[in-house]
Amino acid sequence: MGSLGTAAMARMDDRLPWYRALSAEDRSWVGLVAQAGIAAFVEWFQHADEGRTTPSIEIFGTAPRELKRSVSLQQTVDLVRVVVEVVEAEVTDLAAPGGEELLRNAMLRYTRDVAFAAAQVYAREAEVRGAWDARLEALIVDALVRGEVDDGLHSWAAALGWTSSPVVVLAGYAPDADPQSVIDGMRDKGRRLGQDLLAGVQGDRLIVIVGGADSVKDAARHVVPRFGAGPIVIGPEVPDLHTAARSARAATAGLRAAAGWPDAPRPVLAEDLLAERAIDGDEDARAQLIENVYEPLEGTPLLDTLATYLEQGTSLEATARLLFVHPNTVRYRLKKITELTGYQPTEGRSAFTLQVGLILGRLSRTVVT
Repeated sequence: MGSLGTAAMARMDDRLPWYRALSAEDRSWVGLVAQAGIAAFVEWFQHADEGRTTPSIEIFGTAPRELKRSVSLQQTVDLVRVVVEVVEAEVTDLAAPGGEELLRNAMLRYTRDVAFAAAQVYAREAEVRGAWDARLEALIVDALVRGEVDDGLHSWAAALGWTSSPVVVLAGYAPDADPQSVIDGMRDKGRRLGQDLLAGVQGDRLIVIVGGADSVKDAARHVVPRFGAGPIVIGPEVPDLHTAARSARAATAGLRAAAGWPDAPRPVLAEDLLAERAIDGDEDARAQLIENVYEPLEGTPLLDTLATYLEQGTSLEATARLLFVHPNTVRYRLKKITELTGYQPTEGRSAFTLQVGLILGRLSRTVVT
């Protein structure tokens, strides 16, 4: 057994570059595993005629838990293959006269059981790792939705290997299917596309965080079909996971307010729901509308023009008469309003958003005594 173990170690050092790259401690543990495997085979084969129909394989219990992180399943297969080759090369000297075929068959059976044992070890590790990753993923999603971004979140993300940017958060409703299978399917899809993806089901909501997409549209394309029925809201793109709470806040606020726009596209940008979100009490949306709509027009004739135009049912002529200006002047001012705010007063949805922004701006300037 000692000579076979030494020969196996020498063959591994010669054939396996990754083995040579291991630390001295890990190589020592690998050697102990190989020797334990050889010893277990000799002990089992010695008593094979005593009715031991199934070998007892506990050789991987020799190694510490950390070794399973240093040596992959594929590398374990390489180790088993090398040990088998070493033993096979010595079959003629090891077997009793005429027993070479019996020894080879026993080795095949034993090797099969070793393979199953290795698979069990790595399957258990994968299950434990998968359960832990799922808990970390749920913690990250929950922290971002609640806006609790701290060092803990970055540690959790690092443990999951998250390095992608930019980041987009989508919020919708969970499908009727098993939530975990839906999340696993999305994660596999993202991995094939080279994107990081985190997801969590919170009650009836499904929150998805996508990192590394080329655009918001690209981030949504492959995950939208995984949501259940109902609206899906896409938060704004942010540079990294640290700032993803802002995107998550906008997406979830948009999901709450989406009922106010039954004909909204699916998915819809949270930015396109600013008016509904503001009416629903979203302070971020209110502040953004005041900043985008009211403040650029404040103190200029454009503000009165917009207010009059909206109050007159978007009638160009009526607005011109009340302001004592030519209709072309009104047209020019409406064009300037579009340039400054990004919203077109002559378009229905934009006019509604401008109206809400105008009201919010006025309220914000009202002094309560």
